[in-house]
Order: sequence, then C-alpha cells, then structure tokens
Amino acid sequence: MTLTATTSHTVGPYYHIGLTWLNREDLTVAQTLGQRVAITGQVVDGNGEFVNDAMLEVWQANAAGKYAHPEDDQDKPLDPHFEGFGRVPVDAEGRFRFTTIKPGTVPGLSGTTQAPHLVVLVFARGLVKHLLTRIYFDGEPTNETDPLLACVPEERRATIVSKPDASGVYQWNVILQGTDAETVFFDY
Repeated sequence: MTLTATTSHTVGPYYHIGLTWLNREDLTVAQTLGQRVAITGQVVDGNGEFVNDAMLEVWQANAAGKYAHPEDDQDKPLDPHFEGFGRVPVDAEGRFRFTTIKPGTVPGLSGTTQAPHLVVLVFARGLVKHLLTRIYFDGEPTNETDPLLACVPEERRATIVSKPDASGVYQWNVILQGTDAETVFFDY
C-alpha cells in the first residue's frame, strides 16, 4: 500500500461555515465569580494591515485558578457559572473585544506557579496551523516569577502582556509577523 500526502489547507477564513454558534464574546454570566475585565485589540499582519477574517479562541482558569476540565484535579472551587472558553471573531478592521474574568494563579511544572493568564489560539487565513500565545495582565506581582514568561526575552514580553487604558479596558494586539513587535507565539 502506498500513502500519498494530502494537500495542506489553511485554518481560515471559513469560520462562518458551521462554527459561528461557538462565538462567545462574553465569557461571563451574571453569577460568574471574579473580577470582570474587558480585553480589546486588533489583529494585524507583518505590514501593519488589519486581518479582517481572524478568530481568537480563549481558554482560561476561573477566578480561583481552576480549569473547568476533568484533568484539573486541584483542590480549588469550580465555578459552575464559568466555562473558561470563548471564541471571538474580529470585525472588518481586525478589531476584537471580549469580556471575561481575571483568572487566578495556576500550578506550573516542578512546583512553580503561573501568573494569571489567558491561553489564546489565533486562526487566520494563510496559517496552516493555528498559533498559540498567552495574554498576561500588566502589574500582576506573579508575572515576575511566571516560568513561561521568564522564557521570553525581556524585550519581547510586552507583546503578551495586556495593559489597561484610562477606562480600565485591557489593550492587547496580535501582530502576526515581520517586526520586532511580532506577538510571541509558542510551539506545542
């Protein structure tokens, strides 16, 4: 038997075919525990042009630092009103906005503690595989000891740390390639 490789396909921009029912720009409900935060930004390519057909998928722990996942066996409370998942499309100018809660700290490898963060998957046209990154929160004391953030060169950390504006809305952009400001993406 001979196996033939199939052609590669990009991960976008066909999200509107069967996936829009998963869009969720507000990860909270009225009963969700924790500090609500809004995060806004824009997805741009290496030339600074907006990417108008991208989608972000957000995964995170709850306010106590527990994931709504069967493999999270921490002795922390599970919030029945928080799934920790959202799928956020961008608008015609690559802009996005979503509301969630600031997660608690979660355990890392070898007894370390990870700072509050969101795991973000980026889907867009031209990508053969989605991109994986994180959003950290500016000013969090545990950012200094987060083991993954420590692996990122100091001059690049700003690409994955959101900063609040004067109204308290966190700003964070996705820059896909080509400049020193390119968002840090992780292998997995």
